[in-house]
Amino acid sequence: MDNIKTKNIKQTVALKGTPHEVYEMLINSKKHSAFTGSKAVVSQKEGGRISAWDGYIDGKNIKLVTDKKIVQSWRAIDWPKGHYSTVTYALTKTKGGTKLTFVQTSVPADFCTSIKQGWVDYYWTPLKAHFPR
Repeated sequence: MDNIKTKNIKQTVALKGTPHEVYEMLINSKKHSAFTGSKAVVSQKEGGRISAWDGYIDGKNIKLVTDKKIVQSWRAIDWPKGHYSTVTYALTKTKGGTKLTFVQTSVPADFCTSIKQGWVDYYWTPLKAHFPR
């Protein structure tokens, strides 16, 4: 399709919430908007559209396994036209809450550093703050 150089991102985050609570934060439009502080519209159906950060992020759900896994096609508005990455959130129950294993494949190389930091700043940090216990 395109000859864009891409990179992959892998991050692991320990969260105090249960897998169900974390899943809901990511897949429920109202909860997603609340923890990120910007408008998100997230379908709860496979094949449904997703949008986050007031339209900066756009994509669709590929696979949803309640409380365990979310796979989405995902792109930022300033990426090369028509180029999507694949985002996977895998949730594992731990003694202290949830281990979120995050993988994003096919991120345009020019955007990789900022996207990688963006997940930490705009997702993992506010998610951790949401589950302070």
